[in-house]
Amino acid sequence: MQNAAQLQAARQPAYTIDTRRYAKVIEVSKHIRWEIERDVIRGRAFDFSRKFLPDGLSKIGGLGFLTDTERVLLSQVQGRTYANMFGLIERPIGAKMLELSSEHSLGDQTALESLVRFTDEELKHQELFRRIEQMIAAGMPDGYRFDADPNEVARVVLGKSTWSVLALICMIELFTQEHYRASIAADSDISELYKDVFLFHWREESQHAILDELEWRQENARIAPRERDSAVDDLIALAGAVDGIVQQQAQADSAYFLATCGRSLPPAESEHVKSALLAAYRWQYIVSGAQDERFGAILGEMITPAQGGRIAGALAPLVESVQAHT
Repeated sequence: MQNAAQLQAARQPAYTIDTRRYAKVIEVSKHIRWEIERDVIRGRAFDFSRKFLPDGLSKIGGLGFLTDTERVLLSQVQGRTYANMFGLIERPIGAKMLELSSEHSLGDQTALESLVRFTDEELKHQELFRRIEQMIAAGMPDGYRFDADPNEVARVVLGKSTWSVLALICMIELFTQEHYRASIAADSDISELYKDVFLFHWREESQHAILDELEWRQENARIAPRERDSAVDDLIALAGAVDGIVQQQAQADSAYFLATCGRSLPPAESEHVKSALLAAYRWQYIVSGAQDERFGAILGEMITPAQGGRIAGALAPLVESVQAHT
């Protein structure tokens, strides 16, 4: 049997660790550190007269048959799900980074510290979104459901190859930045408290994305071409798993909205709401990340054109769903 030192040596990648970049992340992390109650919530409540998500994310611009009040409600339903989805997604992210930190425990201590801080911040983000869910639940009608189990989802994600998990994590943390920059920061109609949730979350995620890339590149240098080809299939499977959650939640949220909006919509309009929600969620949690320029550049350096074609083919129905509602 191999001893611990041999196992550690077997995991060492053919990749030079850039200690300076890890150190810079630590420096920035210390500077931007925030606390949930002190910095984000600050004794405030949500303003239910305003949207929680901007139209650029909620994709409700095409639902012209809804009243202004109904559009605000639908945005709030999506904002509640956004909090729950990130509470869900960040469970496997924290677990994976804790796992990877152990690989630096007898090596680069700066890299170790950066990943330990990363894990601590992800635990805080989970608590933030649990807190947001509680606050929103207090101001919305009963009947909302979010049935995906964080631990079960984490088990599925962590059962895939490290390369594919790091690809998914990198994609997620890049699209959180794009969501804030492109949509939320520019929208003046968003609840101020919800806008601050996005702001503070984005600040730390911008540093996490740097670590995601560093760890992903190390893993990519370590594995053989055959392993990478299998990992591409894992990444496609993970995207499919996320889409399964998205489909389930879009169905639940459309049923909740239609039951609480205050009137009975005609069948054609009800179906339009359902398809628009699915397109919005696919955009928010998959397509906006897959189409992120930085993510595409990193991925493109690692895979072959044929592998890229497999990924594009798998994502094509999702992209088409989104395009049909833009």
